[in-house]
Amino acid sequence: MRKREVLEDQFKTWDNTELFYRAWKPIDEQQSDKAMIVLHRGHEHSGRLYDIIDKLDLPDFWAFGYDSRGHGKSPGPRGYAGDFSILVKDLDTFVKYVAKKHDIPVENMVIVANSVAGVVTSTWVHDYAPNIKAMILAAPAFRIKLYVPFALPFLRILNSFKKPSFISSYVKARFLTHDEEKVKEYEADKLITSEIAVNILIGLHDTATRIINDAGVITVPTCILSAGSDWVVKNAPQREFFKRLSSPKKERHTYPGFFHGIFYEQDRAKPLTKTREFILACFEEDIQIPSLLDADKKGYTKEEYDRLRKPGPLIKQVMDGVQKLGMTTLGRLSNGIRIGYAEGFDSGLALDYVYKNKATGFTPLGKLIDYFYINSIGWRGIRQRKVNMQKSLDEVIEKFLVEERPIRIMDIAAGPGRYLIETARKLKDKDVKVFIRDNEIKNINEGKKIAEEIGSKNVEFKVADAFDKNSYSTEEFSPNILIISGLYELFPDNDMIRNSLQGGVSMLQDGGYIIYTGQPWHPQLEIIANLPNRDGQQWIMRRRTQRELDQLINSVGYQKTEMKIDQWGIFTVSIAKKIKA
Repeated sequence: MRKREVLEDQFKTWDNTELFYRAWKPIDEQQSDKAMIVLHRGHEHSGRLYDIIDKLDLPDFWAFGYDSRGHGKSPGPRGYAGDFSILVKDLDTFVKYVAKKHDIPVENMVIVANSVAGVVTSTWVHDYAPNIKAMILAAPAFRIKLYVPFALPFLRILNSFKKPSFISSYVKARFLTHDEEKVKEYEADKLITSEIAVNILIGLHDTATRIINDAGVITVPTCILSAGSDWVVKNAPQREFFKRLSSPKKERHTYPGFFHGIFYEQDRAKPLTKTREFILACFEEDIQIPSLLDADKKGYTKEEYDRLRKPGPLIKQVMDGVQKLGMTTLGRLSNGIRIGYAEGFDSGLALDYVYKNKATGFTPLGKLIDYFYINSIGWRGIRQRKVNMQKSLDEVIEKFLVEERPIRIMDIAAGPGRYLIETARKLKDKDVKVFIRDNEIKNINEGKKIAEEIGSKNVEFKVADAFDKNSYSTEEFSPNILIISGLYELFPDNDMIRNSLQGGVSMLQDGGYIIYTGQPWHPQLEIIANLPNRDGQQWIMRRRTQRELDQLINSVGYQKTEMKIDQWGIFTVSIAKKIKA
């Protein structure tokens, strides 16, 4: 077998950290437009991937592997990252880097990931909805076997008192493979680290729980390889994840007697051959990723939405009644809860209060209740969404400033639009104009008040329905940045979304951008369903997965180029540009 030429380099990930990577060139002389990205397991590095890539025997594929931060030749404390979502962002950045540098379509990429990297990959596929060809997960670490009683609660306590904190892995080479040569290689490898950060272990557990429970949104072709005698991770969660997948092509294979290091075992030819066969089949077969444009009428999130609309079991109804009683009595001592009941918990005024992030209320008890209210996981996610929205807007504005182009920003349903007004004020010396629309006159009046207070004179306002196509006219404004923030998440109907998108895009200048938000997951859907929305109805949400939202954007001729998501996986902010003809 001819050996591949291997290139070594670094790439800048999303926070400008330079991570080390290796690229295995195709053996065939002609340039290849197919790639496999092979991810090492925890504690290891990309230098251990040579044999795997050779044995996969895909000579017309590029192959890539990078050293995760804190591993191998990449920088950072060993086994550490700020949180688990950072590892997912690194993968997203690397895929985009490879696609751009080597001119390889993301649609022609497969991910082969072992152990912890299997959870990183499945999280990326769930949250970012990339259009990759397939993913192969070898012994994915959805649940690590923690042999010490109450280990996880202890780790949570340790993490709350000491950050960062580390533990040494109990996993020795003999727990990974029966192959004595591979055991010696592992023990002699000085780039392997035994340490792992406690926050990463906790994040791995919590993220895996979310991804297993919501695996039904994943439609990417998936192959799972399980080790029959795995001392490191549990197999039951792998089975559950596989069962819930909505992928049109999915396979799971268990190898009796295999230890955790599946690709390093004595009979590794078996899982490697299966991996190769699955990859080739995915390229040869015409596998259609399901269209989600009618997901409001049938499918995974519609079924969830219908369940939320029905009365639950008696015990749940009692608990819901207790929650409502508490919120409508003592809860009203909190200013935030009081605004929610008066205006709707999804209203612009309610969100504007949450953005201020300052607990207020009647009596010290009301202030304490308000503190817990505004720091619930959903509202923390909302505030991070605002941060990500501002960053995304700043990135697009910077592109226009570099090109010395006028900047015209329009939000189709901004509420009071405080952050846009502040942006306009910050750029008052530039050729910048902001157009704020909302269907509530009180939100528009509040926006005008804010603009007057901070001295923003380059902002216009209009009362308009974002879902009325006839309300959009280039005669009054022609934006090159169209913002759709915190709106589509509130409405289950996709026909409404299409009407809104078509209207907004009809005003957008050539070369313009759409910045749009999504809510692919939320941990408090049942709690939220007991609260009133801006129309005085129950705030029951149908989740719109990121793939569904991206397909809706595609349907009006635009394609996502960038995406940000909070560390909990709740809210996304994406940037889209017109698809080239």
